[in-house]
Amino acid sequence: MAKTTRRQRSGGRAGNTRGSGSTIDQMPWRIPVNTDRPTEPLTEEGVQAIHGGAMRILEDIGIEILFDDALAIFKEMGCRIDGTNVRIDRDTVMELVAKAPSEFTITPRNPDRKIAIGGKHMVFVNVSSPPNYWDMETGKVPGTREHCANLLKLTQYFNCIHVAGGYPVEPVDVHASVRHLDVLFDKLTLTDKVPHAYSLGKERVEDVMEMVRIAGGLSHEEFEATPRMYTNINSTSPLKHDHLMLDGYMRCVRRGQVTVVTPFTLAGAMAPVTMAGAVAQSLAEGLIAIVLAQYIRPGAPCGIGTFTSNVDMKTGAPAFGTPEYMRATQMTGQMARFYGLPMRSSGVCAANVPDGQAMWETSNSLWAAVQSQSHMVYHAAGWLEGGLIASPEKFIMDCEVLQQIQRYFEPMITATTPDDIALDAIKDVGNDGHFFGIQHTQDRYEHAFYQPFLSDWRNYEGWDLAGGYWTAERANKMFKNIINEFETPAMDVSIREELAEFVTRRKAEGGAPTDF
Repeated sequence: MAKTTRRQRSGGRAGNTRGSGSTIDQMPWRIPVNTDRPTEPLTEEGVQAIHGGAMRILEDIGIEILFDDALAIFKEMGCRIDGTNVRIDRDTVMELVAKAPSEFTITPRNPDRKIAIGGKHMVFVNVSSPPNYWDMETGKVPGTREHCANLLKLTQYFNCIHVAGGYPVEPVDVHASVRHLDVLFDKLTLTDKVPHAYSLGKERVEDVMEMVRIAGGLSHEEFEATPRMYTNINSTSPLKHDHLMLDGYMRCVRRGQVTVVTPFTLAGAMAPVTMAGAVAQSLAEGLIAIVLAQYIRPGAPCGIGTFTSNVDMKTGAPAFGTPEYMRATQMTGQMARFYGLPMRSSGVCAANVPDGQAMWETSNSLWAAVQSQSHMVYHAAGWLEGGLIASPEKFIMDCEVLQQIQRYFEPMITATTPDDIALDAIKDVGNDGHFFGIQHTQDRYEHAFYQPFLSDWRNYEGWDLAGGYWTAERANKMFKNIINEFETPAMDVSIREELAEFVTRRKAEGGAPTDF
C-alpha cells in the first residue's frame, strides 16, 4: 500500500515538556544515560563458570523447540535434533550471537519519541499483561478496555515512560480473538511511543505489524528498513520454547523488527535453587533464540532478558525484589555484556496493594536494573501481585521513583567545575552563617535539587492540616486529574480512518484463533 499523503492532523499534546499539563510539573522527555559503572558480582572465573554451564546445557541437555519451522532451521544449521530436542555446539552459538548488534534504535510514529537500546541508554516500559486491575475505588477487578485505555493514557502522559508495552491490563471484556486489534488501535491513537506486539501466533503479530505500519504512514519498504516496534517472548522454563511465540518471533525477525527473549525462571521451581544455576539455565534458553534470529537474518536487532527470581519455599509463591532477584539481575547483566547483547530486566514486586512493601520491592528491582546496566526495563510502572494486578496509583508512585533515577543520572549532580566546588561561596559564609541567601544559592536554587511531584515533604503538622493524605490517596487524585485533562497525541485523520478500517475488516474476518 502506498504511503499516506493526506496530512490533516487531529489531537494534541500530553506531557511532552516540563509543566505541559496543570496536574504535575514533570521532568522533560529524555532517554536516560546510565553513567554509573555496573555492579559485577561475578569474578572472571565466575563468568566463565556460568558461561560454561549455559554452553553445556545447549550442547549436552538441549532445548525443546516445539515449532516445526524453527526445528527445520536448526536442522539446516547442523544442530543435533532428537524429536523436538535441539542441541547445539558452543562454537556455533558464539559465532551467531556475535552477529547481533550491541546497539540499535526503534522509531515510532512520532520520531521525537525514538529510543536507543544498548550502550549506556536505559528506557522504561509500562506494566504489561496483568489480568486484573486495582484502584482505590474499585478494588481488585478483572481488567476492561476502559482500564487499559486509562493506563495507556498514563503511559503517554509520563515522560519517564518511553515505551508502550503489551496490554497495561488485559481487557477481558473484549474477546481474545479481537483483543489485539482493539488494544493496538487504542495504543496507536492514545500514545505516540514505541509499540509492542505479542508473539502469539501468526495473526496477532502480523496484524500488529500492519497497524504499526499504517500508523506511521509508511510503505512496506519503509517499515522494514528500520525497527518501528518490538516483540518480547518468554521461554517455557525449564528448557522449552513453544510454537506460538517462536512463530511470532520469527516473523518479526524476518521483517527487521526488534525481538527480545526473556526466560521466566523462578529458582526453586522452574530453575535450580541456586542463583548461578538459574542464571545459567536462563542464558541457555535465551541464547538459543538469539542464535535462531541471527541465522534467519544476520544482524537482526535483538536483546536478551532476565526474569530470574526465587519462590517462597514455604508456599511456592513467586517472590520479587528480593536480594536474590537483585543479584540474579546483576549477574545476568554481567553475562549480557560478556555476550555483547542489550539486556531487558523488570521493575516488579509481590505486594497486593500500593503500600510500603510494593515500593521497597519495586525500588530494589529498579535499582538492580540500574546496577546491571539494563537497557530496557519492563513493568517499570504499575505492577502489583507478582504481575496479576495493574494499578494506576502504583503506576504514578513508580513514576516518582523513575524520575528520581533519571535525575540521579544527570551530570550536573557530579560536576566539578570551580562553581560546583564553590570555594568562594564557602569563604563568603565562613563558619558563622548559612547558604540560603548568598548569590551562589540564589542563582541555582530553582534547579539545584530534584523536585517531587508526588512525595510530600511537609512536616507532620503541615501534612495533617492539608488533609493527611497517604501517598496512594494522592496518587489516586492525580490519576483522576491526568485522565480528565488528557489530550490525545496528534494523528493524521486519514491514518486514523485507515487504522479503524483495518480493525473493522480483520474483526469481520474473525481476528485471531483462540484454541491454543
